[in-house]
Amino acid sequence: MALLVWLGLTAALAHGCLHCHSNFTEKFSFYRHHVNLKSWWVGDIPVSGELLSDWSQDTMKELHLAIPAEITREKLEQVAKVVYQRMDLLYRGKMYFPGYFPSELRAIFRDQVHLIQNAIIESRIDCQRHCGIFQYETISCSNCTDSHVVCFGYNCESSVQWETAVQGLLHYINKWHKEDIKTRNTPAFLISPGFTCLEPPLLANLTLENASECLTQH
Repeated sequence: MALLVWLGLTAALAHGCLHCHSNFTEKFSFYRHHVNLKSWWVGDIPVSGELLSDWSQDTMKELHLAIPAEITREKLEQVAKVVYQRMDLLYRGKMYFPGYFPSELRAIFRDQVHLIQNAIIESRIDCQRHCGIFQYETISCSNCTDSHVVCFGYNCESSVQWETAVQGLLHYINKWHKEDIKTRNTPAFLISPGFTCLEPPLLANLTLENASECLTQH
């Protein structure tokens, strides 16, 4: 009964989640500055330099998330630790044979994307361990500012708790719906395949009964 997410990204975001880590600028400045010492083949240098320079933008292009790219500080720290360890290990080597260095950079990049995807999605899925509206603090990968995610958890132990949870959801939706709907997006926790009963056109007439029925069905 989890609000699972599927892939499909808005391309407007400019940064990558790792870009928001406090050591990113220092680390990647070092990596770019020393890239010319890592290959026997001069062609690897511009390719590797471009990979490093476009790391943040390419990360956002490859995430393919239909939900906002917002990651918790704890998970961002975990991802950064893995990426920096692998990059530092790669840079400890001396001259590499043609093609090896950019190939290793691409492998680290792809694994980093998967780590970020998993971190963001896992946090959303963890929400089901709560009952009702739940909020957790994050960092927005689009501009590196503090943000938060509001979601709906299904882990209710009784019908009374479930009814209270749905009432809380209904209150949240009604409050959101009364605001300037023309300039706001659908709440993130409502974005999921098949939740047509909770789409904006139907929110005005949403009641406790049909909201509960909708959530139970899905």
